[in-house]
Amino acid sequence: MPVSFLIPTFPHRYRRRWYARPQFYLPALIVLLAIIFSAIYFGIVSSQLKAEAATYDLSKLEQMESASVILDRNGKIFGQIYVENRETIAYDQLPRDLVNAVVAMEDNKFYQHGGYDLFGIVRAASKNFVAGHVRQGASTITQQLARNSFALKERTYRRKFLEIFLAERIEEHFGKQKIMELYLNRIYFGGGLYGAEAAARGYFDKPACEMSLVECATLAGIIKSPNRLSPWSDRAAARESRNVALGRMRDLGFIDRQHCAAAQSEDVLIGNRQNAQGQTYAVDYIRQKVIEAVGWNRAMNEGFRIYTTIDSDLQKAAEDSLRSHLDRAEKHPDYGHPTYAEYTANFRRARLGSSPAAVPDYLQGAVIVLDNATGGMLALVGGRDFEHNQYDRALQARRPAGTAMTPFVFAAAFEEGMFPGSVVEDSALDNRAVMIGGTTGILGEWGPESAENRYEGPITARAALSKSKNGATVRLGMNPGVDNVIQLCHNAGMKSPLRPYPATFLGSSEVTLAELALAYTIFPNGGWRPKLPHVLERIEEKDGTVWHSQRDYGKQNVIKPEIAYEVHSCLVDALDNGTGKGARTNFGLKKMEAAGKTGTAYDFTDVLFAGYDSAITCAVWAGFDKPQRIFRGAFGRDIALPVWVDVMNASAEHYPPKDISQPRGLERVSICAKSGLLATDKCAEKIKRSDGEPEEKTTYLELATSDQKPTESCNVHGELHASLTRDLPPSEFPRAALAVDTNAVTPITPKGPTLLATRDPYNSVHAMVSPKPAPSSSPEADKAASEEMPDPTKPVLKAIPVRPGTEDASAPSPAPTPTDTVTTVVKPSGSPVEVRRAIPVARPTPQPSEPEVRRAEPVDEDESN
Repeated sequence: MPVSFLIPTFPHRYRRRWYARPQFYLPALIVLLAIIFSAIYFGIVSSQLKAEAATYDLSKLEQMESASVILDRNGKIFGQIYVENRETIAYDQLPRDLVNAVVAMEDNKFYQHGGYDLFGIVRAASKNFVAGHVRQGASTITQQLARNSFALKERTYRRKFLEIFLAERIEEHFGKQKIMELYLNRIYFGGGLYGAEAAARGYFDKPACEMSLVECATLAGIIKSPNRLSPWSDRAAARESRNVALGRMRDLGFIDRQHCAAAQSEDVLIGNRQNAQGQTYAVDYIRQKVIEAVGWNRAMNEGFRIYTTIDSDLQKAAEDSLRSHLDRAEKHPDYGHPTYAEYTANFRRARLGSSPAAVPDYLQGAVIVLDNATGGMLALVGGRDFEHNQYDRALQARRPAGTAMTPFVFAAAFEEGMFPGSVVEDSALDNRAVMIGGTTGILGEWGPESAENRYEGPITARAALSKSKNGATVRLGMNPGVDNVIQLCHNAGMKSPLRPYPATFLGSSEVTLAELALAYTIFPNGGWRPKLPHVLERIEEKDGTVWHSQRDYGKQNVIKPEIAYEVHSCLVDALDNGTGKGARTNFGLKKMEAAGKTGTAYDFTDVLFAGYDSAITCAVWAGFDKPQRIFRGAFGRDIALPVWVDVMNASAEHYPPKDISQPRGLERVSICAKSGLLATDKCAEKIKRSDGEPEEKTTYLELATSDQKPTESCNVHGELHASLTRDLPPSEFPRAALAVDTNAVTPITPKGPTLLATRDPYNSVHAMVSPKPAPSSSPEADKAASEEMPDPTKPVLKAIPVRPGTEDASAPSPAPTPTDTVTTVVKPSGSPVEVRRAIPVARPTPQPSEPEVRRAEPVDEDESN
């Protein structure tokens, strides 16, 4: 039987395809309708977004906030003023390597697409869908330009589509080169730097057109994550991203493998962030003055070109010198304060931890340099680090000028008829007359700009100024008086209030460093000064229109040219042979005619040096923001002077000094240094000289005007001194007259001891004649009593009260003669010693009705002077 006979047969049945089956009708229909409605919706939304994109003003693509550029007096850019640190440049100033690196990293189909990359969008969407979050973007360079130009920041699909339509519109209106120019001028490169030009200057200290391949790749690698990949934030991450950019440039054929390998192994030098952001005291002050001139909005956004008086090379020399010499001062064995290095480390840790940093407490300093002719600021340093603290110590801080104030005291005295040859006393001076650091003690016990204080007796005013003699300066200042000295200082430019006390002679009143520098310009300028220091020359808009210009500098006459030159000649001596002589011997001041004066405030809290040549004046200060002793022996000549020398040496090349000419109204007069009068042939004294000669002339040529010139010959040496006793008969000898007739009264011998102060700064005990020893039990005790000095740690013993008429008749005291009065002194040992003095004493015989003499209380040490 055939096999087919065994297979059962079934009637024929029609099989429907899957999409025709009833169970698929409804879902398929729903999907189809969804697609149709989605397409319709997308079309409607696209139409709306396209219409919205058409409303954006594409001219705003070029209206970027542009930083105002600060240029120094030589046209060199050294700072910017901005909300966004940006300087726009044209496409032809962009290096080709930068354009290629950006294309390789951000949009490798930039030259093929019309604004967006559809395949890139699909690829990114699929990867993001698989990852479950956004891992890859698909924005083209044109899309990024649209997003950054019109602040499209929302993370929505609607924003993404609007961005695409805007990118299409941008591509229709601009060519690829213009789009790349707008993009690279606007994009953020981290570190507060916007645009390729600002980034190049900030990171590499050069314009964009001068960047190397490695530097271009570094910028391109920053764009995708500016804050994280900035070399200032993470140098290793920036280097890794740079190498990725170089590898993509190689893959796209922009560079060959050899250049790629060499560039990837190269280290790039990154500039200082503080300098790049213009965070300096000079730039901050310029910013303030520009805002005053044109307003805040215009200063920040309109890209002015600001021409200033600053010399950026001199500015850098001043900043570097101040930092290095204060670092050295902090290494002094007696320096016991926080250091700059310690604070900097703590400051960085605080910033990383997002916690506020403490107020700087290390040694600070300031420098200001002025053009003598115009008052233009050539350099301005307000502290050691602007990032730590923005307080400008050159312009804002008022601090004691110390002995740097003394030239104005001498100028006032010379105007009143004295001259550099006038003799003034250099000896101890009761501090109650001046009150420097207190109301007791001897003025100058802390040293006249020297660790060794040796009084020289009568000296010339020239020597007193050059050697910074405090006692002599105060005595000389009393001649013109406090009011005249203060008025001269105000006329010289010191607007800060000066106290109307002799302490101002030695700089106890506070002034700003800028005021002091301006005042010093009267000496090289022949008695006049510029009206005000200034820093702005002119402000230009982008089209070259001058918005602001400094036209009239103005002059202020202060003192006569002859007086100015006399003080100048003394300050030359101060620099060459006086307190500033270390400028040449220790710190290498170049050969030039320069002058200046050290300044040290009481207790070494502030140290200064102010000086000049014919072209510039420079003042330097160092101290703490909260006044305190730097260390004992911290003089202006050791800390401030070397900074001044560095600045003056740096200025000499561009501002060569000239000799300061002597005015016609001055002449050289031969005078005697011991009397200040006209010299004679006898003006010589026996002194001990190194060459063994027994005599040395005391005459020298001194400057004087016809009114100042002495008319009398020396009364210390020569014929005039010897003739005082030869020319007068004995009956005409001058005699001292007593105020009362001592023969008409009977003096009383004091029974009690003389009161002595616990401290005797004038050494008056040694001025007495040898005392007559009192009876004692042994010769040794007598010797001890006669040699022992009062103990300053013990109070003075009380005097014994004396009652009139109660003298002991059994022990009468012989009545002393009017010129031989007996005084009893109580020694610390308790034994009275009778001292005979040759001092007239007269006293009426007391009446019984006279009150009892009160006991004298012990004298406290603080009241002894």
